[in-house]
Amino acid sequence: MSEDLKNKEASGAEASFGFARVAENARQGLVNSVFSKVAPRYDLMNDLMSGGLHRLWKDELVHTLAPPKGQTPFALLDVAGGTGDVAFRFLDAGGEGSRAVICDISPEMMEAGKARLKSRLETDGRATNRLEFVQGNAEALPFEDRSFDAYTIAFGIRNVTHIDRALGEAFRVLKPGGRFLCLEFSSVEIPLLDTLYDAYSFNAIPRLGQLVAGDADAYRYLVESIRRFPSQERFAAMIGEAGFERVRYRNLTGGIAAIHAGWRL
Repeated sequence: MSEDLKNKEASGAEASFGFARVAENARQGLVNSVFSKVAPRYDLMNDLMSGGLHRLWKDELVHTLAPPKGQTPFALLDVAGGTGDVAFRFLDAGGEGSRAVICDISPEMMEAGKARLKSRLETDGRATNRLEFVQGNAEALPFEDRSFDAYTIAFGIRNVTHIDRALGEAFRVLKPGGRFLCLEFSSVEIPLLDTLYDAYSFNAIPRLGQLVAGDADAYRYLVESIRRFPSQERFAAMIGEAGFERVRYRNLTGGIAAIHAGWRL
C-alpha cells in the first residue's frame, strides 16, 4: 500500500490535488513537492506559459496597491511569493519607509528569491534591510495580530489546502485599514477564448514543463489546480466571509487572471 493511501485511510478527510482526491493531511506535502521541483525554473516557466503576461498582471497588482512614497512607514506581507516577483515590485514602487516580508512554505522557492536579492544588492544596497524572508504556512502565519498594512498573494492561494483558513489568517495579521490583494488565475469569461485557453493549458503547458523544467506532472497539477479554484464570484464571497469589506475583483485578459481586493476596516 502506498504511503499516500495509508495517509488517506488514516485521516478519512480528503482534499483535491488537481483533479485527484488525496488525504487532506497529505495534500500540503504533495504541493510542497511540486514547488521544490519547479523552483529553479519557476520564473522562466511563468514567462513561457503566459507569454510574459504575468509580469503585466503583477505590475497591475502593485499599481492597485499603490504603496506610499517617501518615508511613510508601510509594511507588506507577501505570502507564497518566494521568488520575490511581487515584493521587489512593491519595494521599487514604494518609498524609503516601505518594507516587505516574503512568507513562503517552500524553502526552495525562497532560495530562488534570495538569489535574486543577492543580485540586486550589487546595484541597490538598500534592499537588504527592507526585505525579509520567513518560512511559514499561509494557514498559520508566524506573525502577530495586526502587524501589516497590506497583504498580497499572487498565484498562491489555490495551492493551500484550506482557503478559508488562509483568508482568516490574512485578516488577522492586517492592521485596521489594511488591504488584502490577491492575484490568481480565474474563470475565462469570453467565448472561444475559454476553449483556446483550455486546449493550450492541458496540452502545451505540461509539455513545456517537461521540456524546460523536466517535470510534466508538476505543471499538469498546476493547470488542474486552476480549474479547481472557485469562480470570481465565489472567491469574492469567501473573502467577505473572512471579514473583509468593500470586496471587489477585476478580470485581467478576459478572466484568465483576476485581482481580488478587500479591506480590513
